[in-house]
Amino acid sequence: MTAPARIDRRQRRRLETIEEIVDVAVEVMTEHGVGGLSLGEVARRMGMRTPSLYVYFDSKNAVYDAVFARGWRSAYETTGALHLDVEGTVRRPAQLEPYLLLVSRTFVRWTIENPAHAQLMMWRPVPGYEPSADAFAAAVDALEAARSMFVRLRDLDLLRSDVALDEMVQTWTVITTGVMTRQLANAPQESFDEGRVTATLPALVAMFVAHYRHSGSPTKGKK
Repeated sequence: MTAPARIDRRQRRRLETIEEIVDVAVEVMTEHGVGGLSLGEVARRMGMRTPSLYVYFDSKNAVYDAVFARGWRSAYETTGALHLDVEGTVRRPAQLEPYLLLVSRTFVRWTIENPAHAQLMMWRPVPGYEPSADAFAAAVDALEAARSMFVRLRDLDLLRSDVALDEMVQTWTVITTGVMTRQLANAPQESFDEGRVTATLPALVAMFVAHYRHSGSPTKGKK
């Protein structure tokens, strides 16, 4: 009866160590650039020898996969909460433009505050690295959540029904990831609240709403 408990403890400790390795890898990437990840440095900070890391990850790309997937899961969870009310049911936005501005600000703030994750998720900073299918599944989930948001807004007659959904999602993605990219590339020292680039989000969202809002809905959305 004691063997399963020992196995559970070992499994729990292994999972904790994996999470700690990912934490340290993100720390190294933040300091030295995403492409500057060194497993030797991760091991040093973990207080272990480099070969010991291979007990948990079979390659550097596997560590990148863990960072990539964790980032998308975190971003998805952060923005997903905005689509639900306090009872956990899907929320009907009171006004379209303020709602989309809140969603965009929440997502972009997350990327600015998690630059190592965001760069790996949305850029290609590591030559030869492509996320595995398992890691990329987290990105697919996040994209599907965005699509579902636009489907819901369109079904509520807040967005045009004569425009392909893929076009709206693509345009939205260009806006949000474009703001993130310009700020991290040109002013990485600026916080989200201080950023000159992030400050353009209200105008960009207003342009998005002006172009894609349903003709029967008010400019600021409909009650």
